[in-house]
Amino acid sequence: MKLNLLAATALVMGLSACNTKNKTAESAALPDSTKIVSLNGALSEVIAAIGLEKNIVGTDVTSSYPESLKAKPKVGHNKNINAEGVMALQPDLVVGLKKEVTPALAAQFKAAGVKLLLLDQEYSIEGTKTLIHTLADSLHQSAKGDSLVKILNADFAKVPAASDQVRKPKVLFIYARGTGTMMVGGTGTQVAKAIELAGGRNAITEFADYKPLTAEALVKANPDVILLFSSGLQSLGGAEGLAKVQGVKETSAGKNKKIIEMDGELLSSFGPRLGIAIKELAGKL
Repeated sequence: MKLNLLAATALVMGLSACNTKNKTAESAALPDSTKIVSLNGALSEVIAAIGLEKNIVGTDVTSSYPESLKAKPKVGHNKNINAEGVMALQPDLVVGLKKEVTPALAAQFKAAGVKLLLLDQEYSIEGTKTLIHTLADSLHQSAKGDSLVKILNADFAKVPAASDQVRKPKVLFIYARGTGTMMVGGTGTQVAKAIELAGGRNAITEFADYKPLTAEALVKANPDVILLFSSGLQSLGGAEGLAKVQGVKETSAGKNKKIIEMDGELLSSFGPRLGIAIKELAGKL
C-alpha cells in the first residue's frame, strides 16, 4: 500500500514511508518504552485501537474515545496546541494532521528535537481507511490496521441504503456554544460530509465552512431537520431552548420538532467509528 505520509523531520525508530507494506519492518515492533503524544482525536482512537494506548502519554482535548483517553494529560485543542506542554511530556513521537499542525508549531518541535509524524485526512470512507492504514503501517501494526478497516467495512454494511435525491431530507447543522455562539455549517465540513453519507442533503450550499447563524438564513434554508452536537444542544437548554432561537419555529424542522443530536467527536472525527456514526445518523434521519 502506498503511504501518504508527510513528516516534518526525519523519523527514527524504524518509521518509514514505502510503496508496499513491509512485513519485515512490522516484525520490528515499536519499543515498549516509546512515548507518543497524539494531537487529534481520530488519530488517538486509531493508536488505541491498534494496541498502543499504553504508549500515549498525552493528547489534545478532542481525544475522548476510548473513555480512558480522557485521563491522559491534555496539550490543548488540536487547532491550538501548546508546544511547551507537548515537550514537557518528553515524547519520542508526536502524531498529528498536516492541516492542523502549523509550520511554526512544526518548527518548534524540530528545534526541540521532537520527532513529528504528520498525516493527511480526507473526509470520506476511503479517506478514513487510508488514514488508518497509513498510521498503522507507520507504527508497525499493519495487520491490526487491516483488522480495523475490516471492522469499518462491516459497520458500513449495516448503514441503510440512501433514498433518491428528491426524498433526501434537508439537514441544517448548527454549531452552538450557548446562544452567544451559534454557527451554521456550509459545504465541505466534516458534518456536511457525514450528512451526505447518511442519506441527507446539507441545507446550506451558498458558502463553505461556517458562518454565524442569522434568523434570515435559517428561514431561507428551511431545513427538514436541525442537527446539533449533544453538547451544543445542551448549551442552548435542550430542544425547548433551541425552539426559542429566532427563526427556528418558522422552519419545517421547527414546526415538526425534527431535532437530532449526536456526540460531536463521533460524528465529526472521521475515525475508526465512522461507520457507527453514519449508521446512527442515517437511522435518526
